[in-house]
Amino acid sequence: MLTVSDGDGQQVFDLSPEAEVRLNGAPASVQSLQSGDSLTVELDDQHHVISVDVHRIQAGIILQVSQDKIELTTDYTDRHRFRIAENAALLLNGAAVDFQGLQRGDHVQVFPDPSGQAVRVEVTRQSALAEFWDNFRHNLFKPLLLFFYMGFSVPLLKIAFEFPHVIYQGLTMYLLISIGWHGGEELADLSGGVLKQALLFMMVGFFTNFVIGSGAYGMLRKFIPRMRRVDAATVAAYYGSDSAGTFVTCLGVLVAANIKYAAYMPVMLAVMEIPGCLVGLVLVAKLRTHGMDALGNMPDEPGYIPPAPLLPVEHTQLDDRPPVEEPAVVKSQATGHGHGSGAAGGIFNAELLREVFFNPGLFLLFGGILIGFVSRLQGHKVTDADDSLFVNLFQGMLCLFLLEMGMTASKRLKDLQSAGWRFILFGLLAPNLFATFGIAMAHLFSMLMGAPLQLGTYALFAVLCGAASYIAVPAIQRLAIPEASPTLPLAASLGLTFSYNVTIGIPIYILISQLVIMAFPVHGA
Repeated sequence: MLTVSDGDGQQVFDLSPEAEVRLNGAPASVQSLQSGDSLTVELDDQHHVISVDVHRIQAGIILQVSQDKIELTTDYTDRHRFRIAENAALLLNGAAVDFQGLQRGDHVQVFPDPSGQAVRVEVTRQSALAEFWDNFRHNLFKPLLLFFYMGFSVPLLKIAFEFPHVIYQGLTMYLLISIGWHGGEELADLSGGVLKQALLFMMVGFFTNFVIGSGAYGMLRKFIPRMRRVDAATVAAYYGSDSAGTFVTCLGVLVAANIKYAAYMPVMLAVMEIPGCLVGLVLVAKLRTHGMDALGNMPDEPGYIPPAPLLPVEHTQLDDRPPVEEPAVVKSQATGHGHGSGAAGGIFNAELLREVFFNPGLFLLFGGILIGFVSRLQGHKVTDADDSLFVNLFQGMLCLFLLEMGMTASKRLKDLQSAGWRFILFGLLAPNLFATFGIAMAHLFSMLMGAPLQLGTYALFAVLCGAASYIAVPAIQRLAIPEASPTLPLAASLGLTFSYNVTIGIPIYILISQLVIMAFPVHGA
């Protein structure tokens, strides 16, 4: 019996024992047929199959070429090895080429014979720049970004339209739960070894974003010395965190391009959000101990208001009344500490810790992960019905979300008028630097573990490193750093970095990841 699937469903045919089978033009047996083969069948008058012409193609990217063997991959974690037949046809961009003409990184289609030898190899080669332009051009006009452009143009064209805030909250809730749901489903199917790798990679991600946040503060202090230190610390906190909006946009791009990624990456989104919050709190705490005033100015910065001196009191007569304790604000001035809600209860008071670790975004994300994980453990039948909501509708909901994000990003541009060209340059260049650093850290981890990572994993990790927060850290800022500018960090994170990442950045990060993987290949066990 032979079961064939076509556009109208499945058909079952009787397969004659004398049926002739050819695989990519070479004689083969019925036993050599595999699920997924593309084939053409010839029937006799009784609708018995008398001839089967099978077309089997293994597509991928060349990882290694040695002597008469070729190794390729489809997602940078799997490996497919073929021996090249003596009379094999080798084509490079449609022209005949010898075996030495094959190179690592070439896109290839291999046509194997029944013994597994490659009888035909078709290679497509593009320069790195041409490949980037091709990816960028296709990404630029995907529905996701077209909705972002549409939203971005609303304030510029002064269209009388405001995106309903309640709908925006609903979309944010849906996207976070959907990311968690799908990630939880995938986590339930992972083996113990992969879970161990995921835990270690999360530690790397936490450390990487902590370094990025600290480095961002150093960069701002060096290249924009006139920026107030409290503002530099707050901006650094934004860049030491991540962006759920950029992450979901990158997910949409990867899904549309059929690029695979690790199932645990949604958990990384939650883990890598925290370091930026901690960096900002530590930096501002140090500023307060060095005399920052109530407005956020340091002693060597313009507008600094020194603490009022405590004048000695001369007693002219005996007074047996109990001494009156000085107000807490006077004590703070006397010791050189700043003011604000962040200083009142210490750097890590209960309210602040709750906002860092139990903010609504993290709760929804982890809640979705847990529910998806527990549900998938009960079997696919339990989750299939809900997948129609949390998986199938994801792209459409993301388009509406990007419509609102485009409007918000456009409105934030006006806040950059007083920031100066150096700050604008930072908002555009920093994501490239931080994302590249993230790719390097991910590849170093891959090499040390001896476990290759998928291309989509690199891209998502780069986005988590190169993005800037616009939800979690602003909430922390309102609670703990009221002295900092409320508009400057958001102007950079939304108006510049988010807009750059979702349009140009993601294709660049994918290209850089490909170049790193090919330049320093990791061969798994």
